[in-house]
Amino acid sequence: MIQRTIVHIATMLGSEVSGTSNDISIHGVSTDTRSIQAGSLFIPLIGENFDGHAYAEDAYHKGAAAILWQNDHGAAPEGIPYILVADTLAALQRLAKAYRKELPVRIIGITGSNGKTTTKDLVASVLGSTFEVHKTKGNLNNHIGLPLTLLQLEETTQFAVVEMGMSGRGEIALLSEIAEPEAAIITMIGESHLLQLGSRDEIARAKAEIVTGMPSDSLIIYNGDEPLIEQALGELALPAGLRRIRFGHAESNDRYPTGIRMDADGAYFTINSTDYPELFIPLLGTHNVINALAAISIGEAFGASPEAIAAGLRSLQMTSMRIEKLTAASGLTVLNDAYNASPASMRAAIALTEQLSGFGRKFLVLGDMLELGEHEEQFHRGIGAMLSPERVDYVFTFGRLGRFIADEAAPHFPEAQVRAYEDKAQLAEELAAMARAEDLVLVKGSRGMRLEQVVQSLLA
Repeated sequence: MIQRTIVHIATMLGSEVSGTSNDISIHGVSTDTRSIQAGSLFIPLIGENFDGHAYAEDAYHKGAAAILWQNDHGAAPEGIPYILVADTLAALQRLAKAYRKELPVRIIGITGSNGKTTTKDLVASVLGSTFEVHKTKGNLNNHIGLPLTLLQLEETTQFAVVEMGMSGRGEIALLSEIAEPEAAIITMIGESHLLQLGSRDEIARAKAEIVTGMPSDSLIIYNGDEPLIEQALGELALPAGLRRIRFGHAESNDRYPTGIRMDADGAYFTINSTDYPELFIPLLGTHNVINALAAISIGEAFGASPEAIAAGLRSLQMTSMRIEKLTAASGLTVLNDAYNASPASMRAAIALTEQLSGFGRKFLVLGDMLELGEHEEQFHRGIGAMLSPERVDYVFTFGRLGRFIADEAAPHFPEAQVRAYEDKAQLAEELAAMARAEDLVLVKGSRGMRLEQVVQSLLA
């Protein structure tokens, strides 16, 4: 984490220290008094329904060494060392950018409609087999989370793998300008954020903004199966000497799989390179093999050996709730993919469930996919239309939009094998009563549906 004197930090911010001597040492930053660390710099952010300045004294009494203070908030609390700034959020971002410039760290930025977090974990694991690596924790991938991630870096960190999320145009550009990634990955372009952006073309343009802050001779790795990415990159002023690597299913890509097989523990695959034997990732789904290709490309670009890359993939530690394979005490197998959902990720999770063998009956628990704009009904009906009783046995839906999935699927299934619920507890209770030890249950829905509660019920 950042460790600087308060006067050094003030200089990084283009400001001055007030109310203290200049030899106070700062260890880390915090925006939340509930997790304040002794010696940290408290940065009071301002939101629609809160103002962190109201908690500045509390932060100081809990151990903060100093605070930032926005100059339109009157006088800072008496007796507390502070740095006066025009805007605390802008100051957080400026401090992170300045700190990043003082470190020898190499930044890998990752964006895309789906697969950001999985790819982040894969890249960090591949690079971690050879280098000291820091990665975005949890979902700290926005205009606040990314600066906080950079300020967590140690002086010895060799690589930082940072996730970049967005809900509108210009947001990825800001994150890229703060982090200045030496390499970047665009995983794919899906339908997430159609509500905000209106079309997949605009989503691709928003994701392509990741090149905005990249230096000369940097590297962009992107899904070559998606022509919108190439189109969006072609509309931008690209960094001089920008190198490109494309990955995907098609053999026209620089990296593509030549064979894939799966069992209950993960995916085995070969790629178009004689440097690798069969590779393994402890992840389920063909889409995750495609994500692994991006991680392999990063490892190769930065000098990791094929043996180290293979070991990194095999030893992957995943962020939770992204197709976790869980086993209940009864023996029931649950695929927990309740973290988020879009049409693309929903189709991928269903395809995975259909492909897995060795189970009794297969149950799908599908919740609403949110933020899809005016075509939300059409997208949900499309999911229902792809379901077949030849590949899955039961379909349980939850939510107002989930009912459209059920309405579309029901005519193709035997009576009572497609069920729509508005009561989550009732769904969980009836599913638990039906599912047996040899069965497989997929649970998938947007974060706001909180379908992990169904998973917890099944496991209990």
